[in-house]
Formats: sequence, C-alpha cells, structure tokens
Amino acid sequence: MRKQTLFNHKWKFIKEDVGAGFTLEAEGERLDLPHTWNAADGQDGGNDYYRGTCWYVKEFARPEMSEGDEVWLEFRGVAMTAQVYVNGQHLCHHEGGYSTFRVNITDVIRASNILEVAVDNSKNHTVYPQKADFTFYGGIYRDVFMITVPATHFELGYYGGTGIKVTPNVEGRNAGVKVEAWVTGVADVVKFTIEERTLEAKVHDGHAECVFTIENARLWDGVADPYLYTVKAELESGDLLETRFGCRTFAIDPENGFMLNGRPYRLCGAARHQDRQGVGNAMTTEMQDEDMALLREMGANTVRLAHYQHDQYFYDLCDEYGMIVWAEIPYITEHMPEGRDNTLSQMRELVVQNYNHPSIVCWGLSNEITVAAGVTDDIVENHKLLHNLCHKLDDTRPTTMAHAFMLDIDHPFMLLSDICSYNLYYGWYVGDVEQNDAWFDEFHAKHPNTVIGLSEYGADANPAYQNGKPEKGDWSEPYQALYHEHMLKMWSERPYIWAMHCWNMFDFGADGRNEGGKPGQNQKGVVTFDRKLKKDAFYVYKAYLSKEPFIHICGRRYVQRTEDVTEVKVYTNQPNVTLFVDGKAFSTQEGEKVFKFHVPISNEHAIEAKSGELSDTIRIQKVETLNKTYIKEGYEIVNWFDRPDEIAREGYYSILDSIADLKAEPRAAQLLAKVMERAKRSYGDVAKNVTLPESIQRQIDTMPLEKMLKQAGKAITQEMVKQLNNRLNQIPKNK
Repeated sequence: MRKQTLFNHKWKFIKEDVGAGFTLEAEGERLDLPHTWNAADGQDGGNDYYRGTCWYVKEFARPEMSEGDEVWLEFRGVAMTAQVYVNGQHLCHHEGGYSTFRVNITDVIRASNILEVAVDNSKNHTVYPQKADFTFYGGIYRDVFMITVPATHFELGYYGGTGIKVTPNVEGRNAGVKVEAWVTGVADVVKFTIEERTLEAKVHDGHAECVFTIENARLWDGVADPYLYTVKAELESGDLLETRFGCRTFAIDPENGFMLNGRPYRLCGAARHQDRQGVGNAMTTEMQDEDMALLREMGANTVRLAHYQHDQYFYDLCDEYGMIVWAEIPYITEHMPEGRDNTLSQMRELVVQNYNHPSIVCWGLSNEITVAAGVTDDIVENHKLLHNLCHKLDDTRPTTMAHAFMLDIDHPFMLLSDICSYNLYYGWYVGDVEQNDAWFDEFHAKHPNTVIGLSEYGADANPAYQNGKPEKGDWSEPYQALYHEHMLKMWSERPYIWAMHCWNMFDFGADGRNEGGKPGQNQKGVVTFDRKLKKDAFYVYKAYLSKEPFIHICGRRYVQRTEDVTEVKVYTNQPNVTLFVDGKAFSTQEGEKVFKFHVPISNEHAIEAKSGELSDTIRIQKVETLNKTYIKEGYEIVNWFDRPDEIAREGYYSILDSIADLKAEPRAAQLLAKVMERAKRSYGDVAKNVTLPESIQRQIDTMPLEKMLKQAGKAITQEMVKQLNNRLNQIPKNK
C-alpha cells in the first residue's frame, strides 16, 4: 500500500556564512517547513538580500516497510537549486525553484537517518530566474512528503509527475476519456475506475492505457460549474492513485476571443505572485485559500500564475473554483545562453506535473524575454525548442508568450507561439492610458487573424497617498482606480482580446525597488501585500466582473479634503445609486459600474450610497491645509508655477511643448536629454534598463514635457523644473 506522510516538522536550519565558522553540526535554528530565509531581507528594499547556500537538516527514523517497499522524498518547492544527501550520500541535484521533484532514498536508509539538503539561490548563468522585478526567495518553502510504495508502483521518478495522465475528448454530449499510467516494477494490468465503471488495461513496457466513454458528460464549465471527475488507478501490488480531471472544450479565436464549451467566454482577471508580507514565498494553505477567496470576490474568472510554477495546491483550487489558468516557467527578462537546458527541464516539469488540471489552457514560454538583448538567433532557437517540447508533451493546449510592449507588433518573433499577449504600461511607465486603446486597434487592424491578449498592465498605488486631482505617477490610490476604470472599459469594448490579466492581484516583494513609500514592494496590486486592504481599484473589477450585488464608495482613506466641491465616486454592479449627505438625499443616478457625484463640503460629513438594500458609508472632512501624508515624497509641489503665464513665453519654447518639438530644436534637445537621464531614476530596477523602440517613442513624444516631468517625482525638483523652463524660454521658435 502507498503511504504519504507530511515531512515538514522538526528541521534544523543553518545559514552558510563565510567566516562564521559554518559546520553542519552547528546548532542552527529549529523550525518547521515551509520556510524561506529571505522573508525579511527580501522585502526591505535594500536589493541586498542574502543569495547563497543554506542547509536544512532533519533526523528521521526508518518508516514502517514491507519487504521490497521503496521510500521516496517529495519536495514541492526548493528555491533555487537543491542538493540532497541522506546519511552522507549525495542522491540528487535539482535545478529550478518552483517545481516538484522526488528522491529515491530506499538503498541508503537505516534505522536512524540524517537528511541534509543544501539549498542555493545564488546568482548564476544557468538556472532561471536571474533578473526580474521580484524577489528570488531561497528556502524549502513548500511541503515535503515521505512516500512509501510497494516494489511495483506507479512511476515516481519522471520529472515530478504522478504517473497518471488523463485526456478527455468531448464530442457533443459525450466524452471519450483516455487514461494512461506508467508503472515501475512487474505488473500485468492496471485497473482504472471512473465513477462506478472499471476497466482493466494490460501493461506493455511499463505503460497501460484505456478509454472510457462518459455519456451525457457533465462539463467543467468555468466558475459557473467547475465539475470534476475522479479516476482511480490500482495495481495488484496494492499501489493506488487518484487524480481529478474535467471534461471541457475550449478554443481561442482572433475575432471572438476565448471560447469555453462552444460559447464566447470573456476572460478577465489578474496575475498572481505567490509571496506575502513578512512570509515571503513560504505560504500556508490557509493563505492560499485566502488568495483564491479574494480572486473570487473580485469576480475574476482567470488567473495568470506568474512568473513560475505555482504550488499544486493552488492549481487544485483553480480546478475547484473554475479559474482559467495561464501557467508558465520563469524564463524571464534576460536570456542566458547557458540556461537553455534549464528552460527545457523546467518546461517539462511544468507540463508533466500539471497536464491533468482542466483549469490550465496554455503553457507560457517566456515573459518579456527580449527586454535585455532584443531578439537574437539563440533566443529564437530556445523558444522553438520550448514550443515543440510543449506540443510533444501536450497536443491539447496552445503555447503563449507575454511580450514586452517594446517588441514591435510586426516582428516575426511575436508569432512564434500559438497565441500571443503583450504587457502594456501606457498610462504608467510611458504615455497616456488612452494609448492602450490605440495600440490594440492598430494591432487588430494589422493582424486580424492573430490571437492577441493583454497579459500585464497596471499602476502602482500606496493607499496612504490620496489626491483630489489624481494624475499619472503620483502613486495615489485614486489614480490607480482611474487607470483600471479605463482599462476595463477598453477591454469590454474589444471582444477579440482573448484574456486580460491585470498586474497584479496583490502587491509583492521586489527588493530592487525603493519607491512609493514602501521599499521592497511592487505596489501594482489591487490588494495590499498583507491582504488586509482592498484598494479602490479592486472594486471597479468587482463592478465589471462579479455577479454578487455590492456597492462601494471610493476615497474612504481620503478623509481630509481641501476642495470646496469634492467628487464622491461609487462603484457598483447595480443600475442606480442614491447618494445621501448627512442623512439627506443628495442625488440619484442611473448608470453602469462607475457613478460620480460632486458634493459641496464645508465641515465634517457623513456620506452614504444606497442601491436597494445595499449601502456603504464613509466620513470626510473639509480642511484648509493639505494633509502632507497624502502625498508621495517629491510630489508636494503639484504645480511648479503659481500662474500659467510664468511658464509660457510667446514665441519661445517651454515645458508645455511636446517632447517631439523639443527634440527637433538642437539646443532644446540637449536640455531634454539631460533631464530625461535624470528622470530614469524614478523607474524601478528592471524598468529603468528598458530601451524603447522608435514606434513607441514616437507615441510618447506627442506628450507635453510637463507630463513626463511630473511622473519623475522627486528625481526632478521644483527648482530644476523652473531652471529648465527658464532656459527653454530663451530659445526662440522658428517662424
């Protein structure tokens, strides 16, 4: 009989530190798994978190075994490279921090044993990821199991797979379900059971397969009805496996987007990183349950599990709750010529381990991989190998890529995968939010037969920052909400977008960042890093996507307001809203999703929004002086000049001129180049290394210089702006 035992308790952790007298006999720290050594220093913004080797040591007794039994250890996630020793013997070397691997320890165990695992997240040139906008936490951060099986058992040693593969084929109302299993040892037959029907399949060269017909199959139908079947596989030796699967069809059309079970099924949701504040990537199942609950509350029907393989527990949750999943490997940002084998092994693990999940609809080959070096022959060849490998392992799902917005839409590399998506940041890093619309319209006009999606987009927001007149680059909660309002409207009007995943569902650790009032975090999440606060942007998604009736007043953290007439914004999925001010009906509006009221204020006020039985309330206060804690440092000066006539001088250049016009004048261009270089300091660790192609730069150049300067924040001071404008005022325009 197979026995699986959780192996998380009573480990010793020893940090290898040169000069600290390191030995494996050191006392170390006693702990239970999951664990990461970067939970603190990987989130403090110093970009100096420990990347090196640490050791995990555990003493254990020989498990109960029958003659011929085998004992395996299963590691669900060890970041990034692992060396496994039992009783001093080296048994395994595994590269890749996000996938399951197993070790057969049968031949070396005795009555009393010592397990040692050397874990290394050092910088190198062979194991992905090495460069990206998130922290590469080290540790044994997922569950470890001990598995005891009889001598004849289902395969445990093939790329972390379970040894069983299920391929449903739905035609009409029936489903043909091919079930395959791989066996180690001597076996004549495998007995498969679905529901109450059992079939026996002969074993040939360690492989057995059969096909079930399920009449009137109940379909796995997304969030509406994510029905799962279970198949059981048994051997005469007593080994037994169960796995779940779903019967469904899907297609992805260039004009109609994603189709589930023969009908259009518009996909909108978020990307997810697996870490949490103070915890790093050592997430408990309760934390993962909370992540799924928040996705469901928001109304998401899809999740991009970025930028690596996620916990099997979370893939299971996606199956159970009907999420459509984009799964991918950490081939990201910077291509490493010496890392090709690692991309292939990580992809093989991803597909083999996750083939049976009905929630997964595509395999992601890479993310923004052309950012650092552009498109090279080696990058192209690497992607062709990955693409072909995916189809060899799985001919039921397409491949995809998430392209950086800098990749030209006519570049052949864009068409290398079966379907494609882009990461667009117009309205945050570059340009204006409306340019996202123009980008999609141009792409679809030029490539009407190409599937296109939006794999990343977002704006950072610190909920402490509030602004009655939000604008790009201010890191305020209101600007992030405005940005996502626009993006959702844009998506709703373009059914050909196969999927849209906002970046990100949750703020996440990025130790290379030190900005926005929270060092060590990327704050593009619509929920905070600790999951305790839903930003206003969360609720605009809920208004578009959720069927659960709700109403939400934005700006509850914008309590002290200096304006005489303030905007009160309400998000709801109801058709009308009545606003009450201090208990009296102020106004009733009919509409959809976003409702805006302009309310005169003079003192403290209670604001209530109602729609039927639904209600939400906030309190606001009129003040004379701006609350400085509402403004990101460096943004205290909203307007650098007291009067518009201080900026412009008739017949001369100023910061009100477009970047393109300033570039066209040699003296103005020199001034512009200096200030642009300084502005780069306002960008994140990865983003500041980006080089924009000519087509995108032309779009950005249509902006007034003033807009770009405001986004640069504290990198450009008020005095610098005044000095720059004064010098531009000395350069006459040609008549």
